[in-house]
Amino acid sequence: MAHDLDAYQRLTIEAGEQVLRVWLDRPPVLNALDPQTLDELTRLYTAVHQMDDVRVVVLGGRGRAFTAGADLTNHPSRPAPDAPPRAHRRIAQTGHRTIAAIQGCPAITIARTHSHVIGGGVLLAAACDFRVGADDSVFRLPEVEIGIPLSWGGTPLLIREIGAARARELIVTCRPCDAQEAYRLGLLHSVVPAEELDAEVDRWLARLLALPHYPVEATKHQFQRYAAAATLADLTQTDADVYQAAVARTRTT
Repeated sequence: MAHDLDAYQRLTIEAGEQVLRVWLDRPPVLNALDPQTLDELTRLYTAVHQMDDVRVVVLGGRGRAFTAGADLTNHPSRPAPDAPPRAHRRIAQTGHRTIAAIQGCPAITIARTHSHVIGGGVLLAAACDFRVGADDSVFRLPEVEIGIPLSWGGTPLLIREIGAARARELIVTCRPCDAQEAYRLGLLHSVVPAEELDAEVDRWLARLLALPHYPVEATKHQFQRYAAAATLADLTQTDADVYQAAVARTRTT
């Protein structure tokens, strides 16, 4: 594995046999997502394309939460007001690039959630193939409540994963969704007591790694292609423009 797994500041990466365990590692701020964290996630999941021995990537959060969402002191989608227009669009698309990198990862991806799974954290988890959660996991999308639309391609992502009716409810009402409801909706594939979370992740790993390598990746590729074929164009690329318009409106009202 040629990629330097130590060249990350916001992530801690543990490489095992056929498995990468990736940790959001900013526990003092509940693993809040700043631009550097998202850029590092994008870089890592993209690099997996060159890691032929990696079959599964597990994403979790160090400390008391998976992630509390966007870092409000260093927001990943908000450039300086005087930045040129192209910079506004590029920065506003930071989260979208990360979600796309996770979705495009050739290895099977697992999200390991516990406690707070907020905003962009919901989308990081939803972008993974499988999601294993502690029973204290609470999912919440507060964007509309604070005056901005959900971006990062989150709306079509959630429609695909849990259906339009429930996605609409969670996005528009901003209400929290506990682990048991998340399981019923399909947002989680498995729920266990918090003290059993790592053992449950290991059970999923054992199950997946016991399957033949090529058919698993070929099946994942089928799902990726079917999802791509379901849309005429990638309209999520316009999320950044809608988001920037909403932020500008908020600043002037």
